[in-house]
Amino acid sequence: MTNPSDTPTPSNFIHDIIDADLEAGRVVNVVTRFPPEPNGYLHIGHAKSIVLNFGIAQKYGGQCHLRFDDTNPLTEDQEYVASIQNDVRWLGYDWGEHLYFASNYFETMYACAVHLVKEGKAYVDSQSQEEIRQMRGTLTEPGKPSPYRDRSVEENLELLEKMRAGVFGDGEHVLRAKIDMSNPNMLMRDPLIYRIRHATHHNTGDDWCIYPMYDFAHALEDAIEGVTHSICTLEFENNRELYDWVIANCPVESEPHQYEFARLNLGYTVMSKRKLLQLVRDEVVEGWDDPRMPTIAGMRRRGVPPEALRNFCQLIGVAKANSTVDIQLLEYAIRDELNMKAPRVMAVIDPVKVVITNYPEGQVEWLDADYFPHDVPLEGTRKVPFSRELYIERDDYLEDAPKKWYRLAPGAEVRLRYGYYITCDEAIYGEDGELKELRCTYDPESRGGSTPDGRKVRGTIHWVSAAEAKPATFNLYDRLFTVERPDGDADVDFQDYLNPESLVVAQGFIEPSVVEDADDVRYQFERQGYFWRDGSSEADALVFNRIVGLRDSWSKQQKKDEPKQATPKPKAEKSTKDAGAKASSSDDRPNKRPASYERDQARAANPELAARQVRYGQELGLSEDDADLLSGDMDVATFFEAALASYDTPASVAPWIVNEVLPLVPEEKTVAALDLSAEDVAALVKMVDADRITTAVSREVLQAVLEGAGDPEKVVAERGLEKVSDAASLEPVIDEVMANNPDNVARYREGKTTLLGFFIGQVMRATGGAADAVKVREMLERKLGEG
Repeated sequence: MTNPSDTPTPSNFIHDIIDADLEAGRVVNVVTRFPPEPNGYLHIGHAKSIVLNFGIAQKYGGQCHLRFDDTNPLTEDQEYVASIQNDVRWLGYDWGEHLYFASNYFETMYACAVHLVKEGKAYVDSQSQEEIRQMRGTLTEPGKPSPYRDRSVEENLELLEKMRAGVFGDGEHVLRAKIDMSNPNMLMRDPLIYRIRHATHHNTGDDWCIYPMYDFAHALEDAIEGVTHSICTLEFENNRELYDWVIANCPVESEPHQYEFARLNLGYTVMSKRKLLQLVRDEVVEGWDDPRMPTIAGMRRRGVPPEALRNFCQLIGVAKANSTVDIQLLEYAIRDELNMKAPRVMAVIDPVKVVITNYPEGQVEWLDADYFPHDVPLEGTRKVPFSRELYIERDDYLEDAPKKWYRLAPGAEVRLRYGYYITCDEAIYGEDGELKELRCTYDPESRGGSTPDGRKVRGTIHWVSAAEAKPATFNLYDRLFTVERPDGDADVDFQDYLNPESLVVAQGFIEPSVVEDADDVRYQFERQGYFWRDGSSEADALVFNRIVGLRDSWSKQQKKDEPKQATPKPKAEKSTKDAGAKASSSDDRPNKRPASYERDQARAANPELAARQVRYGQELGLSEDDADLLSGDMDVATFFEAALASYDTPASVAPWIVNEVLPLVPEEKTVAALDLSAEDVAALVKMVDADRITTAVSREVLQAVLEGAGDPEKVVAERGLEKVSDAASLEPVIDEVMANNPDNVARYREGKTTLLGFFIGQVMRATGGAADAVKVREMLERKLGEG
């Protein structure tokens, strides 16, 4: 797994605050904390906080504490404590010796409460919760003092001691801070700091029956642990005044400060622990780790790699204003991570049998198949069996295919991936009108995709051998809700927006090569999406979860239904052979058209686009997916070819346009809507290929070009982003970083080698991300080791 410290963290306003604190000497060693309440599983919003807090510690060579804010025994559980630790580790972070529990500070917190009572700054209130609420006032009217506000110090201390001793029942008394009942911040109107709870605590058992309130405890925890920068989400902005009051009025040695950033709101899901718990309790989902849940455990089970979540959190950045992040950005980050790592294999999810009538019975050929396309810098091959009976996808055949349909149809010829050309001679239907079997013939001279007569076909489909393929279950996961903000309307139950097709279970087949693979391999099933094996399934069962599709088709699905195909007339079944397992999809109509239908239709209507698809695949050597995407729209194809005119390297230009440019195109717009020329893209790709800029810098340059900063050459020159890899240029930067951090140099040489990430980050920051990280690491390891 990639070490998070290997990736430079983009700067943000919190980093600016820390930089200023370090420069002014207000802070020497940066200490942050990730302080979850153990009352549920962590979700992707917590992932943002984890990446931010642990990332700050790594960037500045400080430390990040994992601390459990366990002050409410009614909702907390050891199960949640264990799951949270597992999630943080899985994301790639290590708290080392800095694991803490608020409950371990209960004696200290109680002592602080006694101190406040003795100072006349806290009192025991005997009103009911409803009476306290009514007397708190409103935003326009001040509150009224409690009739118990002026109790003597002695009476308050006696009552507080009895509260602790368990003399009173739940709700009989509370301890309140005595601040200001007319304060415009209602949180400062004598807030509760202790309440009675006769409940067993997961960590302290029955030692306590009074528990501190979150706002009181949280500030003290930070102070006790010496946290320098207490980073919270924006909903705690009003709490900062109370946070500062607690620090100022309690006998603590350190003075931490609270800073707020925008929480992560993600479309098509809910982020409230209460609502997530409701989904679990109502059995809408299988549990906290259901792959449709936005929990880290759910994403881990679905197959999302931790690197993708970290990259997503870096991608969305740290802001001061709340907003909702488009879920497509998360899906993009997952695809971007998997595209360059996932081996390609063939699986048929909604199978229909193909019988090649002129292929020798009983014969099996083992064909060579590549794991990776040419634009992925990885190698590897496997053997796939080819035989007389195969399975293909049901939607790769249309009975009444439109003109220029490039897959199977009566009399149509296609290429089987890695195999032969086949021609469809006959389709067999059952009495219910469902397609049961296709009878085809093959051209024995076409193995590998070429023929002696030079004949070419435009369609290539995937397949598996019926005899050797392994039966598999495919969990086709999709978004949990049908609207972007399911909890955005207070008058509508958020569960009314549940997506009935958030999980479709299909029974199909997969090529046998995967059986011997490790369980944690993430695959790209060709033309289907990215999948991995569900770890919760039985050991001998092949169950695969779809992590994410190859391309986002949700927006188009929301805009309009797929075109309907007339159901073919039933034919008498001519064979009694089993047609194989059928997908248990919610849409069982035969011959449902595929998601790429619109691009196919565009090519059918425009022969020039069809010709380009063939040329992109056969002459330029692009992957099937890239050729499809770049030839499905004339504006995109024109943009691609204009870029090639400036930099004739299709293997570099094509994936860059597909993975970096097309995801930026607004919905219902074309690539022409971007303030970006094909020449700019070509120049950018050329600089990456020439090793002049890093991949990370290339994205910064792309964003700058889109914002009108000029052409790529100008941006790189003005911002000094050209890659620095020569030792002569890097050495003075490295020497300066080491000279400015002598304490960390000493700690590294004493054995704290995890500080290497801090030094790399400082050098990358000093060079604006332009330094060659590999070279920087190599030089730092040598220089730091010289001591």
